[in-house]
Amino acid sequence: MTAQSIDLVLLPGDGVGLEVVDAAMQVAKAVESQFGLTINATTLLLGGAAIDTHGTPLRAVDLERCNQADAVLLGAVGGPKWDDPSAKIRPEQGLLALRRGMGLYANLRPVKVMPALVDRAPIKPHLLAGVDIMVVRELTGGIYFGRPRKTWRERRGRVAVDTLIYREYEVERICRLAFDLARTRHGKLASVDKANVLDTSRLWRSVATGLAAEYPDVSLEHVLVDAMTMHLIQGPARFDVIVTENMFGDILTDEASVLAGSIGLLPSASIGATRSRNDDRRRGVFEPIHGSAPTIA
Repeated sequence: MTAQSIDLVLLPGDGVGLEVVDAAMQVAKAVESQFGLTINATTLLLGGAAIDTHGTPLRAVDLERCNQADAVLLGAVGGPKWDDPSAKIRPEQGLLALRRGMGLYANLRPVKVMPALVDRAPIKPHLLAGVDIMVVRELTGGIYFGRPRKTWRERRGRVAVDTLIYREYEVERICRLAFDLARTRHGKLASVDKANVLDTSRLWRSVATGLAAEYPDVSLEHVLVDAMTMHLIQGPARFDVIVTENMFGDILTDEASVLAGSIGLLPSASIGATRSRNDDRRRGVFEPIHGSAPTIA
């Protein structure tokens, strides 16, 4: 990317994704004319649309193109047409492949309550005053990516297994990013886990605690995930940066979206490591957190 030229890849996907990306490009065009930029945008298929056209939710050649771009704008994937959870090829596989293939290990989800939208949230207004949270969700590990993952039949019926796995380096890099973000905000970090039950969470807590010594200016607290589901409703304003694993982050941010008024209002940025030693830019995919909402597309 130069100061005058930006290379974008657009992945509208399915449902309202096409409308969301179209609206984003209207804003991009306004920025282009206002600041003298040149935005070069390439539209590719993802999700159900890619399955219908190419027989796969994300082609390898399209993933490579995304890796070359300055940024990727994504709409949403999925819909009733491809809604069979037992199907071997599903739209969501394209999204997971995109995250893994671009090395997007961190998902940043800001939750900020706009005063004009307070009456849209189903929460008492006095609880929403000052809510400004950054949720940092680990994005390429955990139960969504663990192996083995399979279903089989035994004498007494069907059996299924999903594997929840985290490696130390995966936990360290996401927690370090969260600490760095907290340092630029209000200096508070809440690490969410289930350390009273899960070995992966005990590893998570140990790594986060170890890193805290490098960040004396950041206050670290550990919160069990079930307690956090209550705290987000009872006292969300006390949180600054929240870091957590993949599935917990997925669920908690959908819950937190009601603070802002609607799941349709929350944006997200999925980012990875810097591109090279001489290029400190990070690959990134920018998208809303909602789904394809086919009934209102």
